[in-house]
Amino acid sequence: MGKKKIATTEDKQDTKAPAASSSKSSKKRFESGILCVESTYNNTKVVLTDPKGNTLAWSTSGALGFRGAKKGTPFAAAKIGEVVGEKAAALGMKEASVTVKGVGSGRESAIRVFISKGINLTSIVDTTPVPHNGPKPPRPRRV
Repeated sequence: MGKKKIATTEDKQDTKAPAASSSKSSKKRFESGILCVESTYNNTKVVLTDPKGNTLAWSTSGALGFRGAKKGTPFAAAKIGEVVGEKAAALGMKEASVTVKGVGSGRESAIRVFISKGINLTSIVDTTPVPHNGPKPPRPRRV
């Protein structure tokens, strides 16, 4: 079927490329960012973005294992703030502005724990939607 090639030591050469540098040194570093906290009666969501709005890290109370009514508690929100704060510190974030949305009980506790990770807050803005006039009232009942 063809001649077989006999390999000699001169034919064998190292074809591997040198190893790339570690992935930790190639990660992007962000000096500032935006922390978006959405707190409802049933759940709390925290998203960390760069100044342009691209998501860097996020967490919810359901993702941490809380179930049912415990998802809307301040304790669950504190755990979320801790997780996102550690991720922000790993990215080298020094300051963040905060936008809060919703009326749940986890609004403040998530922010307090995030601050405790060594990140300064530049501003806190409440973007909770507020109805100006509300929906049309129901018609009167005809009996």
